[in-house]
Amino acid sequence: MRPSGRAADEMRAVELLIDVNKYAEGSCLAKFGETHVLCTASIDDKVPPFLRNSGQGWVTAEYGMLPRSTHSRTEREAAKGKQSGRTQEIQRLIGRALRTVTNLKGFGERQIKIDCDVLQADGGTRTAAITGSYVALYLCFRHMKKLGAVNEIPLNDQVAAVSCGIHQKQAVLDLDYAEDSTAEADANFVLTAKGGIIEVQGTAEREPFSEAEFMQLLSYARKGVAELTRLQRVVLGLE
Repeated sequence: MRPSGRAADEMRAVELLIDVNKYAEGSCLAKFGETHVLCTASIDDKVPPFLRNSGQGWVTAEYGMLPRSTHSRTEREAAKGKQSGRTQEIQRLIGRALRTVTNLKGFGERQIKIDCDVLQADGGTRTAAITGSYVALYLCFRHMKKLGAVNEIPLNDQVAAVSCGIHQKQAVLDLDYAEDSTAEADANFVLTAKGGIIEVQGTAEREPFSEAEFMQLLSYARKGVAELTRLQRVVLGLE
């Protein structure tokens, strides 16, 4: 029995609330159970120096956890003067995931900046951030289309992410903190709606897991991402 009482292949209750920030061109509050991540998308008319005069745009991301997003207060990274390696790794992952499904030549020399702020953490913050960021990015491009800045929304596919792991020798989908903190293995899967694999991050905590177990995790991840991408379409009015 999982601590939450969920079935092995059952997601937490997921909500994607759109237009929660009145200033951002696109915004989504992604709730994976008790994990809540605010994702906003902002337009910057300047691209990084390496893309100047290329006719190509860019999508980048920043990620951070609020001081009381966890059980005890943590110092803001800005106060420390540097970002942790974990923060840098996660925000690069978010940016890569979004760029993979974006036509970077489809919106001129502009940069879309995604901000992911963890309001409350209970496991799976990066997967919630990626899933919510796609929605925020889509809304941003929809805003640009309404303004006539683009002729069509420059997205080739949807992207979402979910965690899977082995907890008490059983493969499970969408780990919360109680499972993640004691799992024998855990993995994050970043997949597209069309079935493409963008990134897989998997780690055994105590002993190696088998190929058969990995394939079970991948099967659960595909099921979870199918649910998430359908929800994305629903909240965006595409289904």
